[in-house]
Amino acid sequence: MHAPELFVDLLIIFLVSVPVAFVCMRMRLPLLVGFMLTGIAIGPYALELINDVAAIEVLAEIGVMLLLFTIGLEFSIRQLAEMRRLVLIGGGLQVVVTITLTAVIFSVLGRSVNQSIFFGFLIALSSTAIVLKSYVDRKEVDAPHGRAGVGILLFQDICVVLMLLIIPVLGSGHDVVSFASIAIRLGTALLAIGLIVAGAWFLLPLFLKKVVRLKSPELFLLTVVLFCLGMSWVTSQLGMSLALGAFIAGMVLADSDFKHQASADILPFRDIFNSIFFVSIGLLLSLSALVANFGFVLVLVVGLVVGKAMLIWAIIRVLGSPTRVAAMTGLGLAQIGEFSFVVARAGQPYGLLPESDYQTFLAASIISMLATPFLIGWSPRIGFAAQKFFKDRNPNDGEEAPVSAEIHLTASRGLQDHVIIVGYGLNGRNLSRVLRSVGIPYVVLDLDAELVRSAKAEGEHISFGDATRREVLVHAGVERASVLVLAMSDPQAVRRTVHQSRRLNNDLHIVVRTRYVSEITGLLALGADEIIPEEFETSIEIFSRVLQRYGVARNVIESEIDRIREEGYKMLRSPSIPASPRPGTLGKTLDPASTEKVQLTQGSPVADKSLGELDLRGRSGATVIAVIRDGATKVSPGANYKLKEGDMVILLGTPEKITRAKQVLHCESPAGGFNP
Repeated sequence: MHAPELFVDLLIIFLVSVPVAFVCMRMRLPLLVGFMLTGIAIGPYALELINDVAAIEVLAEIGVMLLLFTIGLEFSIRQLAEMRRLVLIGGGLQVVVTITLTAVIFSVLGRSVNQSIFFGFLIALSSTAIVLKSYVDRKEVDAPHGRAGVGILLFQDICVVLMLLIIPVLGSGHDVVSFASIAIRLGTALLAIGLIVAGAWFLLPLFLKKVVRLKSPELFLLTVVLFCLGMSWVTSQLGMSLALGAFIAGMVLADSDFKHQASADILPFRDIFNSIFFVSIGLLLSLSALVANFGFVLVLVVGLVVGKAMLIWAIIRVLGSPTRVAAMTGLGLAQIGEFSFVVARAGQPYGLLPESDYQTFLAASIISMLATPFLIGWSPRIGFAAQKFFKDRNPNDGEEAPVSAEIHLTASRGLQDHVIIVGYGLNGRNLSRVLRSVGIPYVVLDLDAELVRSAKAEGEHISFGDATRREVLVHAGVERASVLVLAMSDPQAVRRTVHQSRRLNNDLHIVVRTRYVSEITGLLALGADEIIPEEFETSIEIFSRVLQRYGVARNVIESEIDRIREEGYKMLRSPSIPASPRPGTLGKTLDPASTEKVQLTQGSPVADKSLGELDLRGRSGATVIAVIRDGATKVSPGANYKLKEGDMVILLGTPEKITRAKQVLHCESPAGGFNP
């Protein structure tokens, strides 16, 4: 019995992908590049190892749907409503201006007007799958440039249906009646989607509650997959992309109590099908066509990447974002999208894309896709460089200001020992509310122009400003501030802000909220004082509540928490261990992690003593997670590590435990009678 062709094709894909991916990871190349190179190598234009390319493309489409579904789980309908300016204005400007400029350029080069407009359709679309996958891997989906990119990509995906409806008109000449029918059909499709989303939003959570009561993980997973694929089928029947339906399904679930379980169940399938999608992109590239037209393809790729990046940069700047965010968004979207292939195939029967142009288009598109992970990786450096080069001046006072003339960065004149809050999300709002109630002076910085306007109208002490810039921090009074709190979701910007702030004020107490444990080591080395990791705290909170539910004694739970924290953070090669929970009733949550630096003074009695001799953890409950000596950070020093005068010891624990540890290090008898 012979194995089916699709089975053999999948076996070949995984057989080649694993070693190629391994080599790419060892060479520190993006994994997406490895998958696309695999497709090029085994495709019909190279080794010809794949027999059923059409079946592989179907599996690849499922990968895109699952990717968009998981992204939708992170963007609820409420959040999308908050992003409407980016989606409608940013996305609308990007698509319309790109099509217009492309049509003008190709018309000048001698192509017909209809064909030039069609080329504009192809170039206007960016790769939703590659961009979002890169942002997810880099933990930048919630960063300002990530949100801007997602907003524009959503509008592009919606425009695919309009492009497909217009293609017959471009292929047969101008037809006013056809344009009227197009408008009616598009409006009907959007209305139908709105009704379906509204119904699913109210009915799906009720149905899932009944499914959950059956306590069958398999049934829950099948229900989620059915909803994802079902919404994709509905949007495809209405003339829109399958991926758009999957994204809408994710957004509907994002407002329910089941989003986390749905995300955990779908992730393994998403990663497998996603790898097939990126391989399928490589299958399309004809190496012979690339070699024959290499010079022209190279010029086309450079012009495409540079032109598209500059256009998106200008649009994001017009919307009020800083140069850095605009540059990073432009570089992230400077490629041809996978839906462009769908549009290209739709235009071929109408003579809008001859075969010779099609192969050149494919080659340039795939090369731009291959370059995308590298461009996104380089975008922070390029963004910071562009930030230094472009100086946006406020014509009234000559100071740097954002694009929007309605917002000006207000200097914190007269404030002393105040708190600077960077990021006005949930954490930033709660902190500012508490500081205001107790009378502690503060100033807030945020990059969302609309949010700043509305908060200012409510009397909030908030300014528009990019905290990665030295000038912005100076205006906020960082040199006179007592505390800096970073509550934003942009890892690169957080690192830059910590570095800049520490250089401007060595006495500043810097508190950072991070989503991931892996970021802590670098932040400590840059000068952060306290780091609160959400990722690890969440896992501890989960098992703590489970043990409480089963009536496990509190001291046993605390012992397990201490062990898991110590072992878990050591395994993750992180220098920070979250603090132990404070005693309390079963319903109370655990305290967040807290770190503090203590410097050993000259003549300190604990100098030249090893950590094992001091037994600091046993005597105080606090843990030494790192020691900074002569500018170098020693993470997780062992029991034989000897302290020296001038060492900066980084402690982790509850405030009470840290207080006892400081007393031990300074040879004072803490509560409980411990003596060195």
